[in-house]
Amino acid sequence: MSEKIENFKDIATCVRTIAASARTATRELAMASSIARNDALVHAADAIRASNAAIKTANVTDMTFAKKKGVDSAMLDRLMLDDTRIEAIANGLESVAELPDPLGKVLGTWKRPNGLEISRVSVPLGVIGIIYESRPNVTADAGGLCLKSGNAAILRGGSESLYSSEKIAMCLRQGLMAAGLPENAVQLIPTRDRAAVGEMLKAVGLIDVIVPRGGQSLTERVITESKVPTLAHLIGNCHVYIHTDAEIEMALQVTVNAKLRRPGICGAAESLLIDRAVVKKILPKLTDNLVNGGCIMRGDRECRQIEPRIEYASEQDWSTEYLDKIISVKIVEGVDEAINHINQYGSSHTEAILTNNNDVANRFLNGVDSGIVIHNASTQFADGGEFGMGAEIGISTGKLHARGPVGADQLTSYKYHVRGNGQTRA
Repeated sequence: MSEKIENFKDIATCVRTIAASARTATRELAMASSIARNDALVHAADAIRASNAAIKTANVTDMTFAKKKGVDSAMLDRLMLDDTRIEAIANGLESVAELPDPLGKVLGTWKRPNGLEISRVSVPLGVIGIIYESRPNVTADAGGLCLKSGNAAILRGGSESLYSSEKIAMCLRQGLMAAGLPENAVQLIPTRDRAAVGEMLKAVGLIDVIVPRGGQSLTERVITESKVPTLAHLIGNCHVYIHTDAEIEMALQVTVNAKLRRPGICGAAESLLIDRAVVKKILPKLTDNLVNGGCIMRGDRECRQIEPRIEYASEQDWSTEYLDKIISVKIVEGVDEAINHINQYGSSHTEAILTNNNDVANRFLNGVDSGIVIHNASTQFADGGEFGMGAEIGISTGKLHARGPVGADQLTSYKYHVRGNGQTRA
């Protein structure tokens, strides 16, 4: 981990010192070969596996701290690491290493009448500050993606994951050193104090981009306070819409998976829309499956008349990200009402339509204003790894620079190369 906070006069000095060393490191990393950056990722994966026991021990400390703090079950699930999850972290780093190099891509080229040859070429963003909640796997995902794309990463994880994240960050730094690259290209802010977040948000000139990955309160704070450009991931109020022409068994299977596979992740379904024409046929079966899985359902008056196990839904439920075994249910009259509801109450994250009518599916895909729109599959596929990106730094719900899963390609900008043979401008 970076120098301990005790070695600095205050948190502001700590953050600025880390950021300054990251800026130095990113200049070297941006010039490094793709082979060297990939070697660093592979060595980091090896270090993760070799540190399995140490990571699990650190995670027990974090879990104990989190339980004493009284965090909810969804956060505990995101925080917990076991052999399977640690191996998945290592595999994720190796998957990122196997991706095409996102740097040096010629994105466009043209020649002007005066003979100037112009090309647009992908380059790193620079120093990226990632502020995230207690999900230690994000330490590896974010650090690995930044490394792949030639960016230096300053990581500030949730207070509950401090020791787990420290061990994982150390593995990334070991990978960098083994590949002959600057270890300060990945650094972890070594304190639980929230003042460090404020210092990152005002580090103009040292940090190029801030990426928040967490709950609504974290993201809103970053958006409100940051003087550094942000790549925002807001909440994931994800919808599943069951259309009249949906295959019933598929709709049951997909909806239950979308809600219950991992209800605490941002791609979990939080809202369910069902066409009136099929609601009496599917809602009782769906309620059986969801309630038997421990899920609370909150619905409109018509839903509750059909299925008495459904609780009352308030206006607030339509826009709530539960991150728990709770789902809101509403009856709609066709695809246009479904689109309008999603665009009004959704968070621009991920929405799914279940239908065998391709024309209706296309209307939904084009009409819903979200970063990810899915036809006949679970919203839980809203993940950079599932998109073939190796990993993700988050799901961007904005529209500028990047949208949807943010992988290595999305952590680049571009510059123009202009080649001439002595041209002067009149």
